[in-house]
Amino acid sequence: MKVANICFLLRADKVLLAMKKRGFGVGKWNGPGGKVKAGETVEKSVVREIKEEIGVEVLEKDLEKVGEIEFYFPEQNGWDVFVHIFFSRKWKGDPIESDEMKPEWFKISEIPLDKMWVDDKYWLPDALAGKKFKAKFYFRGSGEEVDHYEIKATNVF
Repeated sequence: MKVANICFLLRADKVLLAMKKRGFGVGKWNGPGGKVKAGETVEKSVVREIKEEIGVEVLEKDLEKVGEIEFYFPEQNGWDVFVHIFFSRKWKGDPIESDEMKPEWFKISEIPLDKMWVDDKYWLPDALAGKKFKAKFYFRGSGEEVDHYEIKATNVF
């Protein structure tokens, strides 16, 4: 199973989402993030991905882990992934568009869940409300439909 990360930047009542412009997840809003490279910690990979995708600098100490999700795609060989979910309320620089993502601030009350991954509606609003979690999602077909899922609250990371 691959290991990856997502990080959402937060300020006041807003969250930074970025439109994926190419590759896996193209056309969907999400937080910046990506795969953990060999020899890299999850936290180092978050810092690297944020810098590459939206041009801001986040320090490892400013990352708040809020969730872990195991994604299973039984009909897609090699797609299964374990994703670490982070928030950060502190960074340097202004988010900028890259070849991969176009960032935009959204009011937390106006998140475009219908233009995000189908699973996000099950966990992101609760995470933004301060709940930490561990989850498993099982998808049908190409990942556009959740077959079943489980979400458990946790305080341990």
